[in-house]
Amino acid sequence: MPFNCYPSETLQRRSDLCTHLKYGAGQAETKAAAATSYVKDIPFPKGLAPIPQPMTPAPGPNDSLPHVDVIAMMDTAAEAQAMADVLTPGHKDTEWYHYAKNFETHFLPLIGPKGPSLVSKRLGSYFLIEINKVKVMVYKTELHMSEDAKPLPDGSMSLPIKDMLAQMIADSHPRVFLTTGTSGGVYCSMQLGDVSVSRAARFQCMKDFAKAPFNNKTFESKWVIPTSHMPDAEKLMQKYAEHLTGKSDPKGTPPNPKCGCTTSSTYPAKAYFDGADDIPAFHPILTTDIFEFGTSMNHLDKLGMAVEMDDACLGLACSEMNAPPHWACVRNLSDPTINGTLAQSDQESCAEYYYKKFGYWTTVMSGLTTWGIIAGLGAKG
Repeated sequence: MPFNCYPSETLQRRSDLCTHLKYGAGQAETKAAAATSYVKDIPFPKGLAPIPQPMTPAPGPNDSLPHVDVIAMMDTAAEAQAMADVLTPGHKDTEWYHYAKNFETHFLPLIGPKGPSLVSKRLGSYFLIEINKVKVMVYKTELHMSEDAKPLPDGSMSLPIKDMLAQMIADSHPRVFLTTGTSGGVYCSMQLGDVSVSRAARFQCMKDFAKAPFNNKTFESKWVIPTSHMPDAEKLMQKYAEHLTGKSDPKGTPPNPKCGCTTSSTYPAKAYFDGADDIPAFHPILTTDIFEFGTSMNHLDKLGMAVEMDDACLGLACSEMNAPPHWACVRNLSDPTINGTLAQSDQESCAEYYYKKFGYWTTVMSGLTTWGIIAGLGAKG
């Protein structure tokens, strides 16, 4: 079936799987997979390492966010752990400052019963760093398009993450906003741990937001992403490539030896940009409202570069602003494109296996890609 037109029972199962993997018990398993060997002491080029900038006094949760040049946002616990190891060395994500501005008054009434923020009681957490004289906020969101959704009186579904993104931008006035973290591959030519970078995002919703007015719309940010330090970033990515093969942690094997649609096991990992490597300019990241993944037969590569669950919300929020920041999606492939000839249950098991085992280590790759882009912003002045 083109573009994965699923029956209702499959949509519900994929929605439940998303909750388990991205915000439930699966996150503990994903973090545990990295527990034996965290990233540390990354050999960044001289003068370009991230420099933590603790705030004194520490901000309160109801304070506005500080002004910065760049926001780099991720959305799960395992992603925040990886991003902290790469971008806020010496400061774990559990030490980041909490952000809860207007949470009780504006956001809480919009959040459905599955929303992770109902437990954390905040919008997100953040820490400041500097890279090549660029001021950066590394931010973990507690709001999520699918998990927060609840029916509203007018028949639509709530989308509090869009309001949070608008509030963050109004607080911080960034010139660039990067979304980062895990995604599913759609190209058989790309591998686990590769990174897809796009200046566009498209809603490809099939369940709660299938009838939303923004569904099937693509949003673009017209700017040129600096790549002068991407050779440095990809060199650093190779230092950790062995963790993408499973050889460094052989415990556990894929549920099917033919899970992936490519048999290649060669590394290094690579960052792919829209408008390069035979990828059309502004070929978008796909934002869906279920746990979706590309296969060798569902043709998602015709629609976008990778598939995840929040990025187009930033494009939507920016489309409603008079002077939005430049933005881009920096998404690591936590599960490669799956072999579409397998039974659907096997496909889902394969995608689940890769996400849980490699979520942390693949996010290290998007963390390094994010560093490379920001270092390039500093070089541009």
